[in-house]
Amino acid sequence: MSTFGIPNGEPRNKAKRLSVWLAVPLALITWEVLPWVISLSAPHYGWIAGRPSLWNLLGLIPLLVGTTGLLWGLALHSAQSPEGIEWELDKSYLLMRGPYAYSRHPMYLSELTLLAGWVIFYGSVAVLVAFLAWLVLFVFYAIPGEERALEAHFGEAYRAYKARVPRWLGLPRR
Repeated sequence: MSTFGIPNGEPRNKAKRLSVWLAVPLALITWEVLPWVISLSAPHYGWIAGRPSLWNLLGLIPLLVGTTGLLWGLALHSAQSPEGIEWELDKSYLLMRGPYAYSRHPMYLSELTLLAGWVIFYGSVAVLVAFLAWLVLFVFYAIPGEERALEAHFGEAYRAYKARVPRWLGLPRR
């Protein structure tokens, strides 16, 4: 059984898995280091004498929130799949606790929050373009594909979850 009595489905020996010890550094490099590299290709608006202004420093708030959400999500996936985080849209389990009680896609939300923080912190048009590209990718490709796969795998249980929990963020509906 999986979270809240949702069956895991058939054993998935062929599922691609990523060790949590590799997933965490990979996620941090992708969402913490890559935006810095991207920011080097454009001016940092709001920066004075090579340092961020007070307004740019406000970007640290969404950075902290996004990083916390990202690590929390990785911890939940790791706890649900101890042999490694499943690297597929169609998971063998359905998470509905923690941030998944308030958002069907808290990992994507955390990643976008992180990028928004970097946009503010660096004041970089290049990072803004990266943010918009990821937003389009998530909204039009990743989320619809993941939701179709989960609905096909979990059926009515996922449809009930989908009806109760907002896609991005909010209080669960009854």
